[in-house]
Amino acid sequence: MLIQYYNMKKSIFACSLFFAFLVSYAQYGYRDSNRISITFGINQTTLNTNNFRTSAETGWNGGLSMRGNFYNNWDMVYSIQFSENKFALATQKLGIIDEDVKYKLPGGQISLQLSYVVLPNHLSIEFGPIVQVNGKLKLDANQENNIISGTNLFARDIIDVSKFNFYPTIGISGGSKHLRLHVFYQYGLTNLFGNLKDNSMGADLKGNLGVINGNVIVYL
Repeated sequence: MLIQYYNMKKSIFACSLFFAFLVSYAQYGYRDSNRISITFGINQTTLNTNNFRTSAETGWNGGLSMRGNFYNNWDMVYSIQFSENKFALATQKLGIIDEDVKYKLPGGQISLQLSYVVLPNHLSIEFGPIVQVNGKLKLDANQENNIISGTNLFARDIIDVSKFNFYPTIGISGGSKHLRLHVFYQYGLTNLFGNLKDNSMGADLKGNLGVINGNVIVYL
């Protein structure tokens, strides 16, 4: 457990260094137009799968971003964000009591977004890739032995998810020069259960995350 925690910390630290490099590069290239900001908000995560009965849950986001001029009406937005995504699966406790198990997915992500400026300092449409580093799924200890409905799996059997996820994303941000609301959708192309494909219990498991985010951006 300590080794996995340490590895996740190393991966997030590597993301942070990469973001710092992007910031430094942008400051060099767009010295007069950088706008650094802090971001915070909420997300709603859905697990898209045919293997389980799922429901969406609400988590949180927080991070840093920087916007710089790119070309004509285009900006470039670099960001690093830490988040906790949540979703629920239908299970049975003691084999007879229906109970939803809420899973938490901690992670850190870096993104590089192209931003088309519709109204300068007020409205932009943004799209681009996000790469996320995940930890293991977390759940309440007293629910680990619940049986996932429609399977013979315990709730604890699926926690070792893929450590990396790739998300194309699209969204819109609007507001004032110093304060904006950013709403965007990201869809995970990586199979969340890819780590389980070599196990007999998870040979057919497939799931992709869809996330709706609503962040407040405060420019410094």
